[in-house]
Amino acid sequence: MKLALLSDLHANRQATEAVWAHAQEQGFDKAVLLGDYIDYGADPVWTLEFVRQRQREGAVVVRGNHDDALNPNTTSQMASHVMPSLAWTLAQLSDEQRAWITALPLTAEIGPCLVAHANVHDPAHWEYVQGRMEAARSLFASSHQFVFCGHMHQPCLYHLSNTGKSGDFSPVTNVPISLSPARRWLAIPGSVGQPRDGNPAACYAIFDTDTSTLTFHRVPYDHETAAQRVREAGLPNALAERLIHGT
Repeated sequence: MKLALLSDLHANRQATEAVWAHAQEQGFDKAVLLGDYIDYGADPVWTLEFVRQRQREGAVVVRGNHDDALNPNTTSQMASHVMPSLAWTLAQLSDEQRAWITALPLTAEIGPCLVAHANVHDPAHWEYVQGRMEAARSLFASSHQFVFCGHMHQPCLYHLSNTGKSGDFSPVTNVPISLSPARRWLAIPGSVGQPRDGNPAACYAIFDTDTSTLTFHRVPYDHETAAQRVREAGLPNALAERLIHGT
């Protein structure tokens, strides 16, 4: 089974449409959406409804911290610079839409894979997987061979040997990586809607569970239009500049 792994759409319609078209060209069996569908971008209603439609079609959908922040009883601790866009986003969504997105599960299992937005060792508190230590913590907390997370906004791949030795790889775009059965793996496909590695092209990945092959993809899209939509919505200009520069 081929899984299309999309994370951190962040209300970016232009990036989401481009990635979805690319993924369909590549071919996959099931979409896996790893959270943070709203906030930062100018099209939260469109993006939320895109995710809902994918769920109706059989996609696996989990909750991110920005999605969770719409819940008045949230465990998400959002930084002060996030609050203007979050408040604007909240005003765009209906009560029913907010109820749907905040009720999404924190984790999901798909065969040998466990998925969550931030991590799987404490998914409700949104700790970043910033390096080998955090990756190993999640892998030790799970019995699954493959773990997939979002939250970091840039592609990452970590592994853990049977002896407990951890390591990492720097993924190369469009180059399939064979994930050895002698190791356990944690992969972060990067952000569809707000990449932060200096490359504005949208990120996603496809994982083949039959061959244990993972391929990271970058998809150029009309980020100038996405940035202009942010400005027209009256959102902070820094959010538009991030889309332009991929930072």
